[in-house]
Amino acid sequence: MSLKVIAGTARGRLLKTLPQGDLSIRPMLGRVKKSVFDIIQFKVLNSNFIDLFAGIGSVGIEALSRGAKKVTFAELSNVSLSLTKHNVNMLGFNNRAKIIKCDVIKDFALLQDKYDIVFMGTPYKDSDKKVLAFTRPVLENILKYNILKDDSVLIAQKHIKESVREVSGLECFRVERYGNTVISFYYKLNKLKF
Repeated sequence: MSLKVIAGTARGRLLKTLPQGDLSIRPMLGRVKKSVFDIIQFKVLNSNFIDLFAGIGSVGIEALSRGAKKVTFAELSNVSLSLTKHNVNMLGFNNRAKIIKCDVIKDFALLQDKYDIVFMGTPYKDSDKKVLAFTRPVLENILKYNILKDDSVLIAQKHIKESVREVSGLECFRVERYGNTVISFYYKLNKLKF
């Protein structure tokens, strides 16, 4: 599968992905990524962006291409980290990228900073094809470690079958569905909306 940067300074550039048939990383579909960035387009320029469960880095790289000031990529898989580093280096975004190896559930303290945009593309299943439910624990970590600014936007991608109860302190202001993928947009409760 070929993945391209959709817009910005690296528009049309191909990203290195896993070999055809290797499904251990599930990159965001181009049409879904385009829709997400269309929704947040006015917040990306000069933003401090974090890509949680970064995979090959395609979402964070899209943010860099569109003018994000800094992007932090958080990922546990060595294969994913290697692909992210390769893609960031190939596109010349090294000076605006920070790549951190961490378990987003257990090692969230490694990510402490304040971000304008938080994107989380949680895995749907583990390597044994068991269904995972990481969305709520990560939303809770985001609040616990206070990484959102008052006007931040938080974007959560999950499988349609994963049930996520309301998280105190966050308000969901928009939900988009693309097949089995659901994208929810949040802001801090009682704070500025964009």
